Amino acid sequence: MSFPLLTAVAAVPAVGAIATAALPAAKRTAAKWLALVFSLLTFALALVVAFRFDPGAKGPFQLTESHAWISDFGVRYELGVDGIAVALIALTTLLIPFIILAGWHDADPLEEATPNRRWRPTQGFFALILAVEAMVVLSFEATDVFLFYIFFEAMLIPMYFLIGGFGDRAGGDGEDRAASRRSYAAVKFLLYNLAGGLIMLAAVIGLYAVTADQLGTGTFSLQQIVEARAAGKLDIGTGTERLLFLGFFFAFAVKAPLWPLHTWLPGAMGESTAPVAVLITAVVDKVGTFAMLRFCLQLFPEASSWATPAILVLALISVLYGALLAVAQRDIKRLIAYASISHFGFIILGIFAMTSQGQSGATLYMVNHGISTAALMLVAGFLISRRGSRLIADYGGVQKVAPVLAGTFLIGGLATLSLPGLAPFVSEFLVLVGTFSRYPVIGIIATLGIVLAALYVLVLYQRTMTGPVKAEVRSMPDLRVRELLVVAPLVALLLFLGVYPKPLTDLVNPAVGHTLSVVDKKDPKPTVQVDAGPGGGRAGQAVQDQDREAAK
Repeated sequence: MSFPLLTAVAAVPAVGAIATAALPAAKRTAAKWLALVFSLLTFALALVVAFRFDPGAKGPFQLTESHAWISDFGVRYELGVDGIAVALIALTTLLIPFIILAGWHDADPLEEATPNRRWRPTQGFFALILAVEAMVVLSFEATDVFLFYIFFEAMLIPMYFLIGGFGDRAGGDGEDRAASRRSYAAVKFLLYNLAGGLIMLAAVIGLYAVTADQLGTGTFSLQQIVEARAAGKLDIGTGTERLLFLGFFFAFAVKAPLWPLHTWLPGAMGESTAPVAVLITAVVDKVGTFAMLRFCLQLFPEASSWATPAILVLALISVLYGALLAVAQRDIKRLIAYASISHFGFIILGIFAMTSQGQSGATLYMVNHGISTAALMLVAGFLISRRGSRLIADYGGVQKVAPVLAGTFLIGGLATLSLPGLAPFVSEFLVLVGTFSRYPVIGIIATLGIVLAALYVLVLYQRTMTGPVKAEVRSMPDLRVRELLVVAPLVALLLFLGVYPKPLTDLVNPAVGHTLSVVDKKDPKPTVQVDAGPGGGRAGQAVQDQDREAAK
């Protein structure tokens, strides 16, 4: 029996969470180092997965594990990865050590323990982060629909406590009001995502009933269902398939988040500490867009094509709506949250454009958005912790007193607006090209999101970093060594993947090709005007007709 590598990648942070939580209350420093060690070990195992994965191998999944679990109901412990999952597992395990380092003091006890100021359990904070990591990794690995659902929902519990119990202390309204805002944001996050999960559960049960009726034995295995459909053994009725698709898609759209199901995100990110905000948008939310590719498109190909026009419109609204509200924000963290809504709109646009460029770009966007948002939000968190305020108006002239902080903030912002030469540009360009080739009007309108991104990023930088130095920031220190250890690798990755994205594209393209083959979609071929010369008009028209047929 081969070593269960995929199980190990998820088990290490789970064990780390238990070990960290079990440390005595006085061992706060030991808890931090223990969590960091377990996160680095998890990243090392993820690198082993990446090196063992062969993008050119046949079959949709590699490094598979399959064991009977609840046999009476067709539930199996099935894991497997394709190139998309490998890329997102690498992203997740890469970011967690930086999140832990950035939040090194976020759960330290307050200096004074009063009735309104409680001591913060450091061990619990870092244990919850590792628990989220374990569940997210298992969500990327699961090829059994029911197994995926369990971890898709279970990650909500540690996230709820991270948002509500370890929120931002820079609101400026006092501890009582800050705690009330945190509680509201945490409950809203939980209720929205639980509602989506319950609707998905009904669809999961419906899918099992359909397979049991037509295959004789119910199954939740993604690969078995896809193969049965390809062989003609499973024929889900059109109406049933569309209802099941909507049940899955609703849950993933809440998690993504897609307009109009996005309203929980600004509050959750705004009231969280900066590292937890990164955990939400750069790690947890990626499960939603990943699941659209793995489950919505592959389980329900006909329904995916049927719903594509409506989903593209919603994605386009997300792109423009998120960008417009980001322009209007006065709160730094909420501005980054609305920018993320716009970026997730681009990701969903690329997924449902149903082209290889669009889906490859969407996958790259998930990775690059995670890196760029982590860089921008973590530097913003360092800035906010120094001044004690999230309001843009409370800053000015920071670049004169903290030039390294201002410089890294600028690089994170330029990556957010997809400046050429930085990693997000490649993915955004592919998404727009892939969308334009099949839906030119939507592709053209979506480019307005780029213009708005330049506006909100540059205005944010101008108002916080340039101009006269405000009295409150005159003594602001520059980035410390620990903070540089967090930011510098992220900046290096943004530069490297901006000029050389080939390792990522080689990894994800075969998986994208498999997904498109399951949905039975091919890239549209451009129509070419052929000048056939005198008497050749019919031949030229015939070529154009052939091109149109190929495009269809």
